[in-house]
Amino acid sequence: MGLDITVLVVDWDHLGRTPAAERLGMLEDAAYPDDDCDDGVGGADAGVEHGWVRRPDTPWCALYEFFRTLGSFKPHFWAGQAWEDVRDFAEPDLRAALDVFLAGLFWLGPDDADTDTGAEDEPVVGLFPAERDPWHPRLLVVRTPEQVPDLARAWAVAAPLLEDLRAPYAVHAERPGRWTANFEEFAILVRDWGEVVTEASRSGRGLIGLPI
Repeated sequence: MGLDITVLVVDWDHLGRTPAAERLGMLEDAAYPDDDCDDGVGGADAGVEHGWVRRPDTPWCALYEFFRTLGSFKPHFWAGQAWEDVRDFAEPDLRAALDVFLAGLFWLGPDDADTDTGAEDEPVVGLFPAERDPWHPRLLVVRTPEQVPDLARAWAVAAPLLEDLRAPYAVHAERPGRWTANFEEFAILVRDWGEVVTEASRSGRGLIGLPI
């Protein structure tokens, strides 16, 4: 058992037109319709193990399946830990870009941060109520359509530089036996997030990560 994550790219206007009390339920139903419960792939479309799941009855959102994560949040958490281990050894442009990108998604940010990356901003005033219990969040990621382009710009800088992290990662962050054990697994996960952010920015939509 453990925390899961389901990532959706969502039409914010459609979300805003839905009564506040119904929004979370609507997102959960869109992510995992009743007729998908027994398909053997964590509730997602049985034909998609990696990439986009799009359904004709919910054109206002799309679900993204991350490569070999089985829907678990653990690979994302350990990718954040790996970035903590290696970021001091990254080239400055890559470090700055990945700081913004990862802190806007699943990384808590550097312990020594003295600038605001935007990751701690109140994400969606009015669309969702404040979290009552931070240990059991109803949402793991929330980025509005206005916030997503900043992440997309950071990814545009980081993407062509990511391979430069391979050598320092092997020395400072490789941890055989754990989720996100090596650079290849880190890079695949981060590039998957890049795909999600790029699509959300291109389509003018927001991002939501549900803990399911």
